[in-house]
Amino acid sequence: MTLSDFSIKNPVFAWMVMFGIIIFGIISFFQLGISQLPDVDQPVLSVSCSWEGASPEVMETEVTNSLEDAVMGIEGVQEVLSSSQRGRSRVTVYFDINKNIDVALQDVQSSVARSQRNLPRDAEPPIISKSNTEDQPILWISLSGNKPLKYLMEYTKNQIVDQLATTPGVGEVFMGGFAEPNLRVWLNAEKMRNNEMTIDDITSAIQSEHAEVPAGYIDTGKKEMNIRVVGEAGSVEEFASLIIPARRGSPIWKKFTIGDVAEVEEGTENIRRISRAMGVTTVGMGIRKQRGTNAVKVAKEVKKKLDNMNKYLPEGLVLAIRFDTTNVIEESIHEMYFVMILSILLTGMVSWLFLGSFSSALNVFLTIPMSLCGTLFVMYILGFTLNMFTLLGLSLVIGIVVDDAIMMLENIARHREAGETKVKAAIWGAREITFAAIAATAAILAIFVPVIFMEGVIGRYFLQFGVTISVAVAISLLGALTLTPMFCAQFLQVGHVTQLGKIIDSFMLSFKRIYSKLLNWCLDNRLKVVLTSIIFFVGSLLLVKLVKTEFTPAQDISRLMVRMETKVGSSLEYTDDIFKNIEEQLINIKEIEAYFTNIGGDMVNTGQIMLTLKPYNQRPIDKSKKQPLTQQELIPILRKSLRTIAGVEKVVIQDPSLMSLGGRRGFPVEFTINGPDWDKLANFSRIMEEEMEKTEFLTDVNSDYVLGMPEVNVVPDRQKAANHGVSISAIGNTINALIGGVRSGKYSKGGRRYDVRVQLVEKDRRNVSDISKIWIRNNRGELIRLSEVVSIVEKPTLLSITRKNRERAIRMYANIPLGKSQGEALKIVQALGKRILPEEYKLVFSGSAQTFKDSFNSLYIALILGIFVAYMVLGTQFNSFIHPFTVLIALPFSISGAIFAMLITGKSLNMYSAIGIILLMGIVKKNSILLVDFTNQKRESGKDVREALMEACPVRLRPIIMTSFSTIAAAIPPALALGPGAETRVPMAVVIIGGVFLSTLLTLFVVPCVYSLMSVFESRKHLKDVKEAMSELEKKHEHE
Repeated sequence: MTLSDFSIKNPVFAWMVMFGIIIFGIISFFQLGISQLPDVDQPVLSVSCSWEGASPEVMETEVTNSLEDAVMGIEGVQEVLSSSQRGRSRVTVYFDINKNIDVALQDVQSSVARSQRNLPRDAEPPIISKSNTEDQPILWISLSGNKPLKYLMEYTKNQIVDQLATTPGVGEVFMGGFAEPNLRVWLNAEKMRNNEMTIDDITSAIQSEHAEVPAGYIDTGKKEMNIRVVGEAGSVEEFASLIIPARRGSPIWKKFTIGDVAEVEEGTENIRRISRAMGVTTVGMGIRKQRGTNAVKVAKEVKKKLDNMNKYLPEGLVLAIRFDTTNVIEESIHEMYFVMILSILLTGMVSWLFLGSFSSALNVFLTIPMSLCGTLFVMYILGFTLNMFTLLGLSLVIGIVVDDAIMMLENIARHREAGETKVKAAIWGAREITFAAIAATAAILAIFVPVIFMEGVIGRYFLQFGVTISVAVAISLLGALTLTPMFCAQFLQVGHVTQLGKIIDSFMLSFKRIYSKLLNWCLDNRLKVVLTSIIFFVGSLLLVKLVKTEFTPAQDISRLMVRMETKVGSSLEYTDDIFKNIEEQLINIKEIEAYFTNIGGDMVNTGQIMLTLKPYNQRPIDKSKKQPLTQQELIPILRKSLRTIAGVEKVVIQDPSLMSLGGRRGFPVEFTINGPDWDKLANFSRIMEEEMEKTEFLTDVNSDYVLGMPEVNVVPDRQKAANHGVSISAIGNTINALIGGVRSGKYSKGGRRYDVRVQLVEKDRRNVSDISKIWIRNNRGELIRLSEVVSIVEKPTLLSITRKNRERAIRMYANIPLGKSQGEALKIVQALGKRILPEEYKLVFSGSAQTFKDSFNSLYIALILGIFVAYMVLGTQFNSFIHPFTVLIALPFSISGAIFAMLITGKSLNMYSAIGIILLMGIVKKNSILLVDFTNQKRESGKDVREALMEACPVRLRPIIMTSFSTIAAAIPPALALGPGAETRVPMAVVIIGGVFLSTLLTLFVVPCVYSLMSVFESRKHLKDVKEAMSELEKKHEHE
């Protein structure tokens, strides 16, 4: 007994299966998380280490090298990038995607701990974090109000950051416009000289007079008491009154205090960052999510906590979200719900028009909620989210899941129209079409099997898409084999009763007659038809060159990021003034709703402004275009405007919609130039930059190599230093402490510990000549002026040194102008690299550029493997080497249709359209299967090839047209570019519509011709021998 027979006999079984799947699916829907992309991240760890005052070259050799040594040998490491800047080293370790991030963290911690003995004694302990510093924050939050900036900084550090950091899913909270509270000891050079004091005397006094050490406890016999020596100063006044007990270690006959040579105040460390929101100075907080967590869920938790925290803020303070990357995700997902509803309605309408009755349309329609809900339940079990990939799969599969039900119902209806009873028609019609339905479903599933072998993050994305499609199609087959026959056996109505239905019936009859005539002519000229179709396909492939290629299409998400640089060596104050001029200009741009500015950090001549644009329908009408400007159209206008501002050296505008997939920095063109010699690398990078700027395919060309940072070299005269009794280390320590500042202790306030930082007052360290005026004590206790033992030279140096896999490398990146092809841009860059770089130097793509190349290579492999797997599955089902080839002849025409569709609509060949092409490989085989399977049935009844084709193909015309139209109908809403996120839906939908339409049209004629031509190679002798042998065995068994 077949499954359809069982369902007809036990109708309650089919209803219970459907209701159970729908109920569990609805429950799962409300449990599923929401994200823009599948929650798949490459495991990344960052190791950072600080050593105040050290130059980039010193950081590279003393710190970065040791940290790289520690992590290179860890299992699963794919790539190690490092950056050495003044006083800071950062090593970023990328692991294989299958590596557990917690295990990786433990491995890195143990390796770094072992190597810590190789780090400089004065360097800070390395900090290891799960977040990647190149990941963009999902939220930017600001604290502003009517309080002094120092108060805002302390309140942020003490009251806010820890609460946000403990929010589930938050990986890191980093602050802009923030400086750590410090107790500042501002030394006066003149007073120190008059009192014959040096920096060593001051720091020694602080360490000996401002100290609190454990003192144990005392046991009196009856009770026990702790002992505490209160040795630390408890206030600014008390600290200023600390006595300096010695000079050069010898007692002083006169009492001196810290206040005699310095001014003491509660302040902050040297300010290196500034944040503003709409022109108002704030303390900014960037929220990075943990790798592998759901961005929308994390953002919701943070917003919930902010609402609660705002209730208890001191009067006049406000916590506000200034830049939110998750809003557009929710808007896109909600828009996908609307698109899916439209697809369901259109598919239902197509079913009703062709089937002629409400009951028949309902029969087909029920497979949609059954398939979708069943898929949602499986997604929940597998830990998937509602994201662009899974929802695109669900929206496109709507037109596919009804195919099996349509085939089943149409065949049963044909038997019913022939005069059979409902039950008999349901039994025989279901049995007749079951093989074709299973074969068609298996063909779709087979095309996604190779997706399992795709590697990397993109492979995981495709896996979720493939699983979503496959589960929905498999459940639809279950519905077609259970629900549809059962429903037909009880409620089937045939024939149209409405005027519209009669018109459609009349049209299909006319179309069937025309098709029969055309098919007859094609079979008479079958070789010409096949050769013409081959030429047509090859010709369409030549048009691929006209299609723009890119990794992912840009989206209008009303967000832009502007990165700008002033001249290398510019002070924070100067850079801030330039940014204020920029902000004044931004206020006048009507498309901008809000902005948030971050200036400084590791490099004080740089900053970024995060722009929030007005929604598209609220932007002003552009006079030339007669419609609002899109985000991408606004970029060149902004770029041109900002480059005219005096003091701006470089302007780079990033599109955040391109930063989510594979791009570490978010640029469509990213690569490194690797090689042994740093000077040659720098020269090659400059040449590459000049050549790239000449081409029209690239803009915003930039690199990590920045030469020109002014550096003051203090060169000791070793002979003079020796004659004066001054050591080289004493010179270095003195300059570092007085000019750069040194931490000489800790200070308690409010239950927290802050650094005590000693430094010359600003007026004594503003000029290079002030270094020469510093006094240093020699080994005889005499004060020596530094100018007597050193010479001072100014020269440009590097701002940072970058390496990739322990080899020095310069990272370069660029944007692509509006309307240009990413694929062409990458080819140009590769050609430039081959022309400019010698053999020992190499150009290596990274980020989005590398993902682009790897993804398309993986797609080609998956496509070829998918066709091979489909051939094997079809060969097994048809028990033939020839029929699978005949079925697969439909595939080339779907590719031709996809190419024409992209050319007509101006869409690019990108990741989403490529997914559509893979999906086409599974869809269009259904038409061929229907034709080949029914033709085989007719031949088995005794008809020859020509007669079987002329009878089978017109009969299968109606279900083929119905299934194709339902697929196209489901793809129309995504193709209409409705609402947020439409840029990702349209390419896939356009490809589906074009491929299905053209493939259906040509399949109806080319497949019968190929079947006819290939039939001469068939051998039925083996089947005949098997049939005779089985018949004899049955007779022998009956006789016994």
